[in-house]
Amino acid sequence: MATTVQPVEQQNYLNSNYGIKSWLLTTDHKRIGLLYLMSITLFFFLGGFFAMLIRLELLTPASDLMQSDNYNKVFTMHGIIMVFLFLIPSIPAVLGNFLVPLMVGAKDLAFPKINLASWYLFMLGGVVALYGMVTGGVDTGWTFYTPFSTTYSNTNVVTVAIGVFITGFSSIFTGLNIMVTVHRMRAPGMTWGRLPLFIWSHYATSVIMVLGTPVIAITLLLVALERLFHIGIFNSQLGGDPLLFQHLFWFYSHPAVYIMILPSMAVISEIVACYSRKRIFGYNFVALASVAIAVFGFLVWAHHMFVAGISVYAAMIFSLLSFLVAIPSAVKVFNWTATLYKGSVHFDTPMLYAFGFIGLFTIGGLTGLFLASIGIDVHVHDTYFVVAHFHYIMVGGAVMGYLGGLHFWWPKISGRLYPEGWAKLSALLIFVGFNVTFFPQFLLGYLGMPRRYAAYPEEFQVLNVLSTAGASILAVGYVLPMIYFVWSLRYGKIAGPNPWNAAGLEWRTSSPPPTYNFEETPIVTWEAYNYDEISEEKGVEVAG
Repeated sequence: MATTVQPVEQQNYLNSNYGIKSWLLTTDHKRIGLLYLMSITLFFFLGGFFAMLIRLELLTPASDLMQSDNYNKVFTMHGIIMVFLFLIPSIPAVLGNFLVPLMVGAKDLAFPKINLASWYLFMLGGVVALYGMVTGGVDTGWTFYTPFSTTYSNTNVVTVAIGVFITGFSSIFTGLNIMVTVHRMRAPGMTWGRLPLFIWSHYATSVIMVLGTPVIAITLLLVALERLFHIGIFNSQLGGDPLLFQHLFWFYSHPAVYIMILPSMAVISEIVACYSRKRIFGYNFVALASVAIAVFGFLVWAHHMFVAGISVYAAMIFSLLSFLVAIPSAVKVFNWTATLYKGSVHFDTPMLYAFGFIGLFTIGGLTGLFLASIGIDVHVHDTYFVVAHFHYIMVGGAVMGYLGGLHFWWPKISGRLYPEGWAKLSALLIFVGFNVTFFPQFLLGYLGMPRRYAAYPEEFQVLNVLSTAGASILAVGYVLPMIYFVWSLRYGKIAGPNPWNAAGLEWRTSSPPPTYNFEETPIVTWEAYNYDEISEEKGVEVAG
């Protein structure tokens, strides 16, 4: 009588322990990465809900869906949730947590318990901020500008600011963990020159997180102190200086843009190399460009203040510095493009996101140069031009990179493949929906439509309707990955250790990886992105 032999399921980080306790008390960096993934996904769709309310309100010129005070709260909550509870932790806390130890050949991050504490702090800060939002909301905009936030607003400024303040510690803990891990826990042979560019970008991001986040934390603390105890810090009537707030806020918040975009650049470097089957053109320049962006990012904050009252000479200096920060960003775009040249390019889903990132980030970056020019900035300041530019960087750049990374490493995370056809459709919908949503806003801003108003003149309606229609397409594109990723957990094809024939240590262990990542400590004897050797050994066929 024939008997059927059931395959033995290999033990990995997902099935090593079961039960809620094993997740809530885990110190495994991979599980903590998944806890972050679930948390920020929830916040992303909550922030998206507020975005939907904004676009519905702007369908018509009159403020007929909500009154102006409610509209102020809605766009404030959209901004705070998306910036502090989704974009900043997105790639460093999810993909960085999951991948940094795997990429450097370590068993875990340097401080596993601090890593778990960072997630709890993030959740605590998120819950406090949400509490402030559901018990009256906040209407200051995500920038908390004074003196409105300290004196005139009668909403829950302090509660929400405390929530953001707490999440800042989570960000510092994550950055500290990544920096120490890269310094101290690299596998034998993993020299700085052999590090994946993903690691270089995350290292630069971590430096910004550790150095910059305390500044915004102290700034929000000062806002709370002035609001509660009327200490004259930012209010000129109390002897304070309103411009001081803007200096402190943007000293962090402009580098924070690079906290969001540098990790996406990290993802794109990995994807472009894999799907063009080539070593990244100018590896050293791309690595150093990450560091240069982190350094320059701290020197350009006052370009947000050209119309706030800073001197003309200061404005000229910050304008020049803002142009300089474009150089390392351009180096990256040039080198990705040069890598594609004569490469064996595969148009799989992660690569579609990479193409989307390069195009949209380039538009966002170039329009950033418009805003770095003092004369143009005066014309379009606080208009929808700024909104469009910001979203081309933050959504067109950061979110495209995040989704590209999720698709690229999903087989490693879950051990399963997602349906390629649906994934490509989603990438296409997101690209089209994004452009239909935000490109009209460049025109609206140039024509003079100010941001943060619920009502507007009738001549702007056509472009606003177009923008709302694009947002509907974008929403469908974002929901689809949620569905097929969950579906793939049960029904997706088994991925195998390396379905893309990719380089990198993370692909040399099983999918999903074991609890301590590698059965034996790897010894690295090859350069990063050795696709010429991999292609000779295994051919160039990839799954998908």
